[in-house]
Amino acid sequence: MAIFLTGATGYLGGYVLHELLTNDPKQRVTILVRGKTDRDCYEKLWRSLQLHRNEAQFWDAMDRVDFARGDLCAQDLGFDEATRARVVSSCDSILHVAASLNRRSEKVCMNTNLRGTLSMIKLAKQIEARSGLRRFSHVSTVAVAGKRDREVVHEDTAVDWERSDYDPYARTKKFAEHMVRELLPDVPLTFMRPSIVMGDSRKPETSQFDMVRAFCVLADLPMVPMRPDGRLDIVNADWVGHAIAKIHVKEKPAHRIYHLSSGLSSKTAIEIAAATVAGSGKKPPRFLPSLEPTFFKLVDQAMGLPRGNPIAGVATLLKVFLPYITYDTVFDNARAVAEVGHGPTPFTAHASSVYAWSKSVKFEYPYKPLGERPSAKAAAE
Repeated sequence: MAIFLTGATGYLGGYVLHELLTNDPKQRVTILVRGKTDRDCYEKLWRSLQLHRNEAQFWDAMDRVDFARGDLCAQDLGFDEATRARVVSSCDSILHVAASLNRRSEKVCMNTNLRGTLSMIKLAKQIEARSGLRRFSHVSTVAVAGKRDREVVHEDTAVDWERSDYDPYARTKKFAEHMVRELLPDVPLTFMRPSIVMGDSRKPETSQFDMVRAFCVLADLPMVPMRPDGRLDIVNADWVGHAIAKIHVKEKPAHRIYHLSSGLSSKTAIEIAAATVAGSGKKPPRFLPSLEPTFFKLVDQAMGLPRGNPIAGVATLLKVFLPYITYDTVFDNARAVAEVGHGPTPFTAHASSVYAWSKSVKFEYPYKPLGERPSAKAAAE
C-alpha cells in the first residue's frame, strides 16, 4: 500500500509514521509537510521522530519517506502541478491524521479541520478517478460524541446531531467525519477516534504537554472538584499509533469506525490520582465534587488576569480540559482491541513516570538538533 500521510510532524502522527516504517521494512510513505526545502522538512520530521528513533535510525528511514511540500490549510494543499501529479500517480491510500487541537479557536479549527479535510477529500477524488483509492482513513476523536455524562458510548451511535459540542475542536471534527462520508461514498473508509491520548506505556518521555500539564496541576492541588469514582478514558500513545497504522494497512478491516480508547478498562479519577503521585511523597488530592460550580467560576475569573500571568495560563488549560475529565464517559473499544490483538496499557501503570519526567523538564521536550545526512559512501562504510 502506497500511503499519503498527513500530520507526520505532529505528536500522534509521529507515532503513526514510526509504526508504519517499523512494521514493514518495504513500506514507503509520502508525507505532507510545510517546508521551503528538503532540509526544512527533515528538521520538522526529526522533531517528531526523535521521540522514537536515534539520528542514525532516522536517516536510515528517510530512504523510504517522500516529501510533498505543501500546507493543509492552503488552497489545494499548496501543491504545485508537479507535486500534485506525483502524489496522485504514486499513492493509493490516504491516512489523514493532521488536525488542530486548539479547542478555543473557532477560526483555527475551521481552517485546519474543515478546510484541510475538504482538500484531502478533493485529493482522494483525484486518486480514485485516476487509479482507484484503496482506503481513506480519517483520524477523528471520541469528542464527536458531544456532551455526555456517565455513559458508555459505542462507535455507531456516538454521533448525535441533537447534542451540543464541548468546543470548536469537537464540532469541526464531527462535521469533518460527515464530509468524508458524504463526499466519498464509493471509497473504502475507516474512521479512528482516539480518546484522551497521554503518555507512552514504555517510557516516561513525551513531547505533548498540554493535557499532561493540566493533570499535573490537578494532582498537585489539595482538593479537586471531581467525583472520585468518575472514569477517565485515557489511552497510551504507543497503542493508539500502533492501532492506526495496523488498521489502515489491513486489507479488509472488520469495521468502518473504531474507538481507540481504554473503554471499559478506564480507571477512576481516584485511582489515577493515587497512581500519578505514587513515589513522589505527596498525598493525592481530596475529591469534592460539590465544588465543581465554584471551581469553574474561579477558573473563569483567573482567565481574566493579564496575559503572561502564570495563574491565567493554568486557568486557560483547566478551562479547556476540565470538561473532558469530569464527565465520567468511556468509549467502548472492543472493536479496536479485536483488530489490534491486545488492549491498551492502563494509564495507572505509567502515570507516575509521566508526571515526574514532565515536571523535571518543566514541560519542554529536550529536542536535539539534526546533523547532516550521511553520504551513501559513509553509510556503506
